[in-house]
Amino acid sequence: MNGPLRIRDMTLADCRRVSELRIRGWRAAYRGLVPRPYLDALDVDADAERRRARFARGDGSVVNLVAERDGVLAGWAAHGPYRDGGLRTTDGELYAIYVSPDLFGAGIGHALLTEAVRQCAAAGHERMFLWVFKENAGARRFYERAGFRADGAEEPFEADGVAVPEVRYGAALPLPADASPLTSHR
Repeated sequence: MNGPLRIRDMTLADCRRVSELRIRGWRAAYRGLVPRPYLDALDVDADAERRRARFARGDGSVVNLVAERDGVLAGWAAHGPYRDGGLRTTDGELYAIYVSPDLFGAGIGHALLTEAVRQCAAAGHERMFLWVFKENAGARRFYERAGFRADGAEEPFEADGVAVPEVRYGAALPLPADASPLTSHR
């Protein structure tokens, strides 16, 4: 895959591949953090069906982006209004970002994050938040290099009876140009 990277809006036809990316991403990134039986039980077909249903009934507030190179989906990100419990606020939130594990380090995650940040800033969000597993050191470094900082908030998450706490990161928008090597790939 040597062609240019293209970031575009996800379509209904992308749902299955996005589910594959998400589940492969979970299994690669969360090995050792989340119990293996939980990871093994993740089902692409069930995830794709849920994704298609959410996509079909979406109100446009959640933006799903895909990264494509040479016609192959290599990554996915979703963002929208920050969810504070059941309430949406005026801040933005990165809900998810996953890259094909065999393409980690190829700039795809950076491109997706850059576009999500750009879109949130363009939508008038003054801040952007995200949640990351507390013990996911690689993801935490990724977000810190991009200009996000942990703000002390934590949320419980449980997988097969094992606590896997999440920490919240935030950043003022737009991100300073010198805070990150991120560049736009739109």
